[in-house]
Amino acid sequence: MPLPHDPADRHRAVAAIFAEAARAVADWDAPTPVPAWRARDVVGHLVEWLPGFLGSTDVRLPDVAADDPVAAWERRAADVQALLDDPASAGQTFSDPHTGELPLREAIDRFYTSDVLMHAWDLARAAGHPDPIPADVAEEMLAGMTGIEELLRASGQFGPAVAAPEGASPGDRLMAFLGRDATRP
Repeated sequence: MPLPHDPADRHRAVAAIFAEAARAVADWDAPTPVPAWRARDVVGHLVEWLPGFLGSTDVRLPDVAADDPVAAWERRAADVQALLDDPASAGQTFSDPHTGELPLREAIDRFYTSDVLMHAWDLARAAGHPDPIPADVAEEMLAGMTGIEELLRASGQFGPAVAAPEGASPGDRLMAFLGRDATRP
């Protein structure tokens, strides 16, 4: 299932994948493949980091309390969707010393929406569910990331690659490349 190309439509589709993974979590204290993170930490991360990331813009997203992880995710997803659906956002620019200037919608798509999709995998693993990342999307992401592996590793955001299990799904292979162990929740 290919994801839409438009940043707003892609976010809508990825947010739905993440919401489905979040609704499947029965134990918010369950471990995830991210060392030292519990399922609730995954949602907390996604709810908290985007407002600071958007600091170079005029966009101000409201604080979202993560006490109820599903409600927190739904609120943040709605805030981001409203931003992406707003025609005024098409003319805004995002600026960062590491990425340079990008259209705001592209920056959200490239950095946030991709992060949401990868963390849907973490939540699915915490809940004991299979890989939720569409196979073609995972293959495309892995192909793109392989070429910038040194840059990814240097960012400190990803661990060293681990071996994917025999017969691993494309999503499991992508996440193994990024340092996640598909055999652990």
